[in-house]
Amino acid sequence: MKLATGLVRPCTILQGSSHCSSTTSHSQKFSANLRISNSWTPKGSHNSGNSLASKASKLRDKWAEFQGIKNWEGLLDPLDDNLRKEILRYGEFVDAAYRCFDFDTSSPGYATCLYPRNSMLDQCGFCSTGYKVTKSLHATCGVQLPQLCTERLPNWMSTRSSWIGYVAVCNDEKELARLGRRDVVVAYRGTATSMEWLENLRATLTCLPCDMAPDNCESMVQTGFLSLYTSSTGSHQSLKEIVTDEIGKILRKYADEPLSITVTGHSLGAALATLTAHDITTTFKHAPLVTVVSFGGPRVGNRNFRCQIEKNGTKILRIVNSEDPITKVPGFVFEDNNEVPRNGDVQIAGGFSNWLQKRMEDTQWVYAEIGNELRLSSKDCPQINDRNIATCHDLKTYLHLVDNFVSSNCPLRAKARSVLSNLHVC
Repeated sequence: MKLATGLVRPCTILQGSSHCSSTTSHSQKFSANLRISNSWTPKGSHNSGNSLASKASKLRDKWAEFQGIKNWEGLLDPLDDNLRKEILRYGEFVDAAYRCFDFDTSSPGYATCLYPRNSMLDQCGFCSTGYKVTKSLHATCGVQLPQLCTERLPNWMSTRSSWIGYVAVCNDEKELARLGRRDVVVAYRGTATSMEWLENLRATLTCLPCDMAPDNCESMVQTGFLSLYTSSTGSHQSLKEIVTDEIGKILRKYADEPLSITVTGHSLGAALATLTAHDITTTFKHAPLVTVVSFGGPRVGNRNFRCQIEKNGTKILRIVNSEDPITKVPGFVFEDNNEVPRNGDVQIAGGFSNWLQKRMEDTQWVYAEIGNELRLSSKDCPQINDRNIATCHDLKTYLHLVDNFVSSNCPLRAKARSVLSNLHVC
């Protein structure tokens, strides 16, 4: 498991409006329009036609490496510029999921998508992507409140099913040529409703259902995340059913083409992205390369779940801010003696470690870090002054850090510019 860690290069603030990518009230007040336009060019500010063509050719010819087929070896530290742009591009898809969601609790459309599916990316300001949205995604909370509560609480507080993201397929000829394959994106927003917060608090581990862990009955994941992924009602299919049905249609339609599936999300959406990717590779035995690009995600499952992920060939790149406490929960992690401990990990030498680990695993609180990690730090970025939990966890902060990260050995870049605006409130 590779770990890239370091500081970020300094940047200057560009004028514009701000956007919320966190799910707290602090973050929502500056939710507006995030615009990402990566300005980082490793050879200076000048971009000739030849250099642009060369970069496009590199992405087209080595797209599988940027999707993690070799576990991003040699691409994270220093951070490869093509990979940086791809991470930021997928961050835009997540940001669009936030912008399309109706956060207004007084609105009749609360917790739904603000725009029609066929035009949602354009209407939320994410234009000219080369992708077409093929499916809206809804998640259902498995917690059923007592009837007394549902009668007395406002409707918005007891909303069980909500719009949480979408599936989009690249259908633009120029973008297909640039990418070197047809890319399918599944994008998820983070926590937004009261019932989703309740699911977040159900933090003990539970066994995966047999259809998601046919070869490993000891694979366990966080109870609330699994509930949101698999729960349904009489009027709403489960998120699992919606996603697998749609992916199945796409795989049949484009069976003769090079294809990739990229599942991306922030916070709760990052956890759902991991479950979704695992489900796709388990359900479809001949699935194409499935990659997760997650931002600020919590822990999802135990070691057996990690082993199942690795066995199925699912590639996961977790973007982590060292100052973000959400990435250090739930539970805690026991790492092998030959692994480098991270913040929140427990490392004890000798046989006592094995004994203690076994005792603690019985409590259903021992998680494992999954996939490859790009670890960043907002602590050393001078443009981010307000370092409360909401700021450190905000999607905008993550995108800012990705845009400005160079490497662990050479963390600062004097002429780097920020892709974000109004960073004093991010």
